[in-house]
Amino acid sequence: QVQLVESGGGLVQAGGSLRLSCSASGRNPSTYAMGWFRQAAGKDREFVARINWRSTAIEYADSVKGRFTISRDNAKSAVYLQMDSLKPEDTAVYYCAAGTLYSSGQYNYWGQGTQVTVSS
Repeated sequence: QVQLVESGGGLVQAGGSLRLSCSASGRNPSTYAMGWFRQAAGKDREFVARINWRSTAIEYADSVKGRFTISRDNAKSAVYLQMDSLKPEDTAVYYCAAGTLYSSGQYNYWGQGTQVTVSS
């Protein structure tokens, strides 16, 4: 069992930056693949970025590639999402997720989400 808590969301102007954090606790959280997802109002949840436990495999959605950076610190059981050059269309609730196998793309545990609002 893994528990995830996101933080770092807020209101920012277009072109600004935010850094989201996800703190993991429970059984061996540092061995899990981690992902970030987001869900805008009235839309389905979508994939943003993911990273394997060794940080040797990383993937981004095309919509955030070149603007967002995912990273993790296994010593702190934390994963981060650095978001730069933010756009109004990045407004959403952002969720952290943990999965046992990076290649499967499946996630077993989810955080409660943190709101990111980008004003134009």
